[in-house]
Amino acid sequence: MLYAVTALVSYLIGSIPFGVLVGQFAGIDVRRHGSGNIGATNVLRILGKKYGIAVFLADALKGLVAVRLAVWFAGADPFYRNSLGILAAVFVVIGHSFPIWLRFRGGKGVATSGGACLGLLPAPALIAGIVWIMVFFAFRYVSVASIAAIAALPLAVWVLSERGNSADYLVFGFSVFIALLVIWRHWENIVRLASGTEPRFDRK
Repeated sequence: MLYAVTALVSYLIGSIPFGVLVGQFAGIDVRRHGSGNIGATNVLRILGKKYGIAVFLADALKGLVAVRLAVWFAGADPFYRNSLGILAAVFVVIGHSFPIWLRFRGGKGVATSGGACLGLLPAPALIAGIVWIMVFFAFRYVSVASIAAIAALPLAVWVLSERGNSADYLVFGFSVFIALLVIWRHWENIVRLASGTEPRFDRK
């Protein structure tokens, strides 16, 4: 029962469309402008840094809160904490990517994945964050930075894990799943990158 409740609550937390809500507060439907995505990058392009940063932090907080709630309810057993935390992380990202309130058309899950991983895998998440910063400032593409960071996550988990520990294998499997999901959600960006039409942030 606790697993089912965790999955449902995490999905509903992830489904909160902060990008749409912030856009409505500013008098704009972000789904009708820019890329049409409800994530922080599109909000930033349409409404500016203040709104974009607010959406990024709110989306990341969804992931962090869902995971920490699950871990808190799980108690002290490492395998139980990891399994319940992973379940929460998976469903909060699914909720963000496929929110029931928006006919399952949500964001790409980068910020929410980052928050979830920070709650479950703080050290690998910080490494992925460093990768994002380095790649972004090198190439000025948010999509490239996001793909590189999420691809680095499983590698960081593997390097920092204790091989042979069943709980660590479970966490590694989760990191691979999240990486594949987020990269898949960036498929349109990958197509635009290949065709040379992906927008980039110019240096100012």
